[in-house]
Amino acid sequence: MENTAPLSKVDPAIADIIQAETRRQEHGLELIASENFVSPAVLEASGSVLTNKYAEGYPGKRYYGGCEEVDKAETLAIDRAKQLFGAEAANVQPHSGSQANMAAFMVLMKPGDVMLTLDLNSGGHLTHGSTFNFSGKTYKAVHYGLTRDTETIDFAQVEALAKEHKPRLLIVGASAYPRTLDFPRFKAIADSVGASVLVDMAHIAGLIAAGVHPSPIAHADIVTSTTHKTLRGPRSGMILMKEQYAKAINSAIFPGIQGGPAMHTIAAKAVAYHEALQPAFKAYAQQVVANARALAEGLVGQGLRLCSGGTDNHLMLVDLRSKKLTGKVAEEVLGKAGITVNKNQIPFDPEKPTISSGVRIGTPALTTRGMKEADMASVARFIGRALDHASDDAALSKIHGEVAEFTKAFPLYASRLQKG
Repeated sequence: MENTAPLSKVDPAIADIIQAETRRQEHGLELIASENFVSPAVLEASGSVLTNKYAEGYPGKRYYGGCEEVDKAETLAIDRAKQLFGAEAANVQPHSGSQANMAAFMVLMKPGDVMLTLDLNSGGHLTHGSTFNFSGKTYKAVHYGLTRDTETIDFAQVEALAKEHKPRLLIVGASAYPRTLDFPRFKAIADSVGASVLVDMAHIAGLIAAGVHPSPIAHADIVTSTTHKTLRGPRSGMILMKEQYAKAINSAIFPGIQGGPAMHTIAAKAVAYHEALQPAFKAYAQQVVANARALAEGLVGQGLRLCSGGTDNHLMLVDLRSKKLTGKVAEEVLGKAGITVNKNQIPFDPEKPTISSGVRIGTPALTTRGMKEADMASVARFIGRALDHASDDAALSKIHGEVAEFTKAFPLYASRLQKG
């Protein structure tokens, strides 16, 4: 080959960036609820020579020659996805959760049809009908929300809106909802008005795979998901469906909205599904939830209010108003302390999304590192101290040093760091 030198020689600027990011991940506390750390095996598959192969079409029906081996990889990914979630059919080609949703919408709706979805300000997702997104531009979105007293889904409102607007599609799923989703209740409402049901389980897919959150498979026509987050795979998407939708979904993905699939990423998904089928993954998911509850308790002890009063899953929404801080400021403050979170609106938030009154915090990534409930108590104290010293850069720097020392007991990708 023309150049077989390592990345550090070919492109030292990018090599340095990768090293810097590796150090950030290794020495910080990753609390963004939608992030996780993949295994070395997933990393290896993701960076494999399968990236070189074009494979438009599906296993056994490709538009390119030389697909014998990648056909095996995709077939394994499909079979493992079906086994993992008990689905009749699966498509593992979506490049993201957004594209998985786009394909599902194309099958279940026509442009201009009504979709009933959780409001973005109540913990919903951009692709569930936001006016800034293709979903809101292509379809008519009607949004349900939360009750003010419990900050949980207002099913009376869901039912009323369904009867009033007769949606073609009822979407269940969220990006910032800390409670268990009641799939049978949503299904009953959808049936009462003749709507199809799509469940976007992106955030909770790993919990569902491990049996620590109820499964939507029996209650949904189509289920979409990302493959990272709690599932701990590469950044990508997938679709699970009843067999009756398989042909239409496959056509919607290719040639509908995508060309050649990313075969290296599909292989990495197959590895992640294989890992999720092992007994150790069930223990991992159980620990994610246990850690979330422990962290929630610790944050309350630091004088913070949790929206809905706590969490049933991997994440929590923290109301910062008791600290007289916005989410934007808290994200920056905690970043200086080596703690990564994202600003997030809380229910009925008086602040705009770019400012917000809260932060979203999750435990999947720290649990991957081996942390347990007692460690969550330490993390809560780090967070509390940082927020209490929001304007003291010296104090935040000191906490950052303590965080870096704390993380040494939970090595992540240390072997990938260059010495010196």
